[in-house]
Order: sequence, then structure tokens, then C-alpha cells
Amino acid sequence: MMDLTIELDDRPGALAEMGDALGRAGISVEGGGAWVVGGRGVAHFLIANGEAARVALEAEGIRVTAVREVLVQRLNQEQPGQLGRITRAMAEAGVNIEVLYSDHDNQLILVVDDVATGLAVSEAWTREQREATARPSPA
Repeated sequence: MMDLTIELDDRPGALAEMGDALGRAGISVEGGGAWVVGGRGVAHFLIANGEAARVALEAEGIRVTAVREVLVQRLNQEQPGQLGRITRAMAEAGVNIEVLYSDHDNQLILVVDDVATGLAVSEAWTREQREATARPSPA
């Protein structure tokens, strides 16, 4: 999965044009969001084939400013504090989280400045969560 950073005009229909362009190309959006910041639309969307999406959008005159790898993580939604703990683990490893959102499968999507280190942190987090789940709960 890849994160696309897309610039859009701040006007009615700009987001619809983006969605239509992806749809015509047969490309599904798996998660993400869009905001207006400083008078410009900024969107981050999770796409299986980032380069195909870039080509489809740019052919329609829509500006894609980045196509980047993502980290995908499952948090235990029943346990408060999970977001704080995983983002703290990233910070302690020196990883800056540049974009964070959820996908359509309720997974946390992270775009980070250091993918290799972020991946190591994410994998360690997953192992710790599995081990914690496997331990018997205190009686």
C-alpha cells in the first residue's frame, strides 16, 4: 500500500474530480482523508498501486506531490492508550510521524520520515501485542 499526497483546489467539486479520475482508472481508495489548509486542499489517500494512481490523477491535471510507503498497524481498540504508546515508541526511536489516518479495515496508517526504523518499531509493537494477548490474565 502507498500513501498519495494530492493537492486540490479549494472549491466545490475538486475532490469529486479526484475520485472520478481514480474510479475511471479502476483504482480503489483504501483509506485516507482530505483537508483545506491555508486555502489549498491537501489529501492523503491509501492506494494499492501508487504509481498507477499518480499517472491517472496527473493525466487529469491533478497534482500528486508524493507517493510514499506506509506502515500499517492494528491497535487494540478495547485498550485505551494504544495510540499514545505506539506513537511514543516511534518518537523514542527518532521516527517522525508525518501523516496518520485509518484505513477502511480500521488499521492505523502511518507515513513516517524513516520507513526502515519505523518498520522495526511497528514489528516490535506487533510482537509485544501478540505476547500480551497470549499471556494468561491475572486471576
